[in-house]
This record gives sequence, C-alpha cells and structure tokens, in this order.
Amino acid sequence: QVQLAESGGGLVQAGGSLRLSCAASGHTFSSYGMGWFRQAPGKERDFVAAINRGSSSTYYGDSVKGRFAISRDNAKNTVYLQMNSLKPEDTAVYYCAATSGYNYIRKSDYSYWGQGTQVTVSS
Repeated sequence: QVQLAESGGGLVQAGGSLRLSCAASGHTFSSYGMGWFRQAPGKERDFVAAINRGSSSTYYGDSVKGRFAISRDNAKNTVYLQMNSLKPEDTAVYYCAATSGYNYIRKSDYSYWGQGTQVTVSS
C-alpha cells in the first residue's frame, strides 16, 4: 500500500513556474514507477509525465514537452514536477500516481493516486 500526498499547487500568471511535490508513505517507494496526470473541468484525466524506478527514463505528454520536468528522490520518497512557461491551458487538478507495472503512460496501470492539487494559470 502506498499513500500519496501532493503539494505545491496554486495560482500563477502565464509564463510563470511552479514546482509540485508528491510525498509517498511506505518503505517501497523505489519499487514504483511514478507519474503525474491532470484533469481540467469537464475533461478526461490526462497523462502529463512519468519517471521509472531508477530515474533513468522519463516520459512526457506532447503538450508539456520542453516545459515540464519530472524527477524523484528515492531517499525522500518524493517525486517532483517542475513546471515552467505555464499557460492558461495548463490549469487543472494535478494528481500523482504510483504503478508497479511498466506502462508509465496508461493511467489504468496506476494503482495508487493522490488527492490532487489545483494549479491555476491566469492569462
């Protein structure tokens, strides 16, 4: 069992930056692939970024490539999402998730989810 808690969301102007954090409970954090997803009002929950267990591979959705960066610190049981050059269309609730599988893009492969943190980008 893994419990996840996101933090770092808020209101930012277009072009600004935010860093989201996701703290995980338990002693097996390093055995999970970690991902970030987001959901805007009335829309599906979409893939944003993911990182494998040893941080050797990262994956990004097309809309955030070159602007967002995912990282993790297994000693701190934490995964991060650095978001730069934010746009109003990045406004959403951001969720972190953990998977014991190896398909990091498919949300159905993630077994554990946080409660989400709101990110609002004003124009």
